[in-house]
Amino acid sequence: MLTVSRQSPEKGEEMPDKIANVVLVHGGFVDGSGWQGVYDLLAADGYRVSVVQNPTLSHAGDVAATRLILDRQDGPAVLVGHSYGGAVITEAGNHERVAALVYIAGFVPDAGESVNTLIASFPTDGPQPPILPPEQGFLFLDREKFHASFAGDLPAPQAAFLADAQVPWGVEALGGAITEPAWKSKRSWYLLTTEDRMIPPDAQRTMSGRAGSTVVDVNASHAVYVSQPAAVADLIKQAATAAS
Repeated sequence: MLTVSRQSPEKGEEMPDKIANVVLVHGGFVDGSGWQGVYDLLAADGYRVSVVQNPTLSHAGDVAATRLILDRQDGPAVLVGHSYGGAVITEAGNHERVAALVYIAGFVPDAGESVNTLIASFPTDGPQPPILPPEQGFLFLDREKFHASFAGDLPAPQAAFLADAQVPWGVEALGGAITEPAWKSKRSWYLLTTEDRMIPPDAQRTMSGRAGSTVVDVNASHAVYVSQPAAVADLIKQAATAAS
């Protein structure tokens, strides 16, 4: 890929036309392998992409895991979070190497808020995440409702695989409160999924609006990072160029 450079008037150094590093953070009930399609598209365009594998035991632990990957970057990075990953990047995004935040149908908590407090604010007359009662401190989604709720625009066999490959999500992770929201000091972008049955579109619009994010709507389910990787990659590239 041809990279165009421009001169920095402050230091006289050549600067790339885009930020080259991207760090992807997955949400609850899944792991980082779901980013494969997004990863392939970004890598083909010359981006250096890293995928965080959250332990999903606690919010603090997932923030620490993300910061560990950010430490390994060789320059500025775009930090991307899907769903619960949005709560992770909201805290981890204060890392000095983060130049921009991208939320993919993600939670965008303010200071003192957590995923739990945001879920509690969802309208009760709309679709509810089919989260089963805790088992030994971990959560699962109802397998029979997984397709309709999480991955409505994926083929049934693919949704069934995701349902059967669920990662137990630690109860403590949902209760982790934000101390310093990175979106208050760094630019953010938001991919809003209009057919989402996990995080209501209206809630997504409220959170992204409060953060002052650049919002792009897409007709997709909560699993947009799997079903429409091109839409996700395009927004990440937009942020990488705008924030450079």
